[in-house]
Amino acid sequence: MQNPASDTRWNLGHPYGAKTVLALLVTLILCLYVGQRVEMGKMVALTADGLLASVGIKPQSQVTTGLGHLAHSLFPIQISERVEVARIENFDPTQLPWLAHLETVGVSESKLNPDTLRMETIVAPREYLVEPVGYLWQVAVKMIETFEIAIWATLLAIGASLPLAYFSARNYTPNRAFYVTARSLVSLFRSMPELISALFLVLAYGFGPIAGVLALAIHSMGFLGKFYAEDIETADPKPQEALRAIGAGKLKVLAYGVGPQVMPQFIAYTLYILDRNVRMATVVGLVGAGGIGQELKGRYDMYQYAHVGTILVAIFITVFLLDQLAARMRRKLA
Repeated sequence: MQNPASDTRWNLGHPYGAKTVLALLVTLILCLYVGQRVEMGKMVALTADGLLASVGIKPQSQVTTGLGHLAHSLFPIQISERVEVARIENFDPTQLPWLAHLETVGVSESKLNPDTLRMETIVAPREYLVEPVGYLWQVAVKMIETFEIAIWATLLAIGASLPLAYFSARNYTPNRAFYVTARSLVSLFRSMPELISALFLVLAYGFGPIAGVLALAIHSMGFLGKFYAEDIETADPKPQEALRAIGAGKLKVLAYGVGPQVMPQFIAYTLYILDRNVRMATVVGLVGAGGIGQELKGRYDMYQYAHVGTILVAIFITVFLLDQLAARMRRKLA
């Protein structure tokens, strides 16, 4: 006879209860309401029209027309630079840039004839300096400046976030006042969008890369301070206890007991922030904070979309190469 006490049959409860179903229904209703406010229905309808137009079922669509016009305007991208010689200050025809040449073009102009007092069309020669890769070189220089802005912003963020992380970690902060202050600063920095910070910093420091560096650094401090502090708090306590047992102080425990554990994560976070800062350096440049964004805004305002296409391709290549470099570094450190 089987002993009831030895009955080990499993008794699994239902994975979803009435509260879970109710919460899902409330979430769905809320999402539908919010979606109606942000025109999700219109987005779906326009996207569907675009897909139907792309396969020939519909004659045209607002989406495909807009995207087609954009692609036609952006490409082919602009590589050369062509400037009228009369607009170049202190131009020396004997010292032309690399691969550059002069080109004379006849331009039709309407001028008043002083004898007949009538407007006449004449052909006036104009000389241009043509650089086959001139604009590509300009974009490359601006991209280097953008990368430099991102590098310095990341370095400043690392330097400021390390003490913030120390005081934001519950197991290392001296007291609660330091903890609350550090956590408040981390939240404040993280809540300040780079674009808004750059707007105010441009007023203080003027147009140029200084505002971009500081705007990116402030926002990055918030992220790195939070990530670093959380890793310090969750590090394995056993090595720390062993070091304390032999009389090591807080800083030595942090350096030798926590540092080796969290260093791979710290490097991964820092590389991510660097990648993000390269992209955001483009955005803050739109408000005059230096870098390629400033060039992008100027060309866009002048409707020179081929130049904009060149800039977008350069940004993509830079971010892609940086991502590949970061992936290799993470593999070596793993």
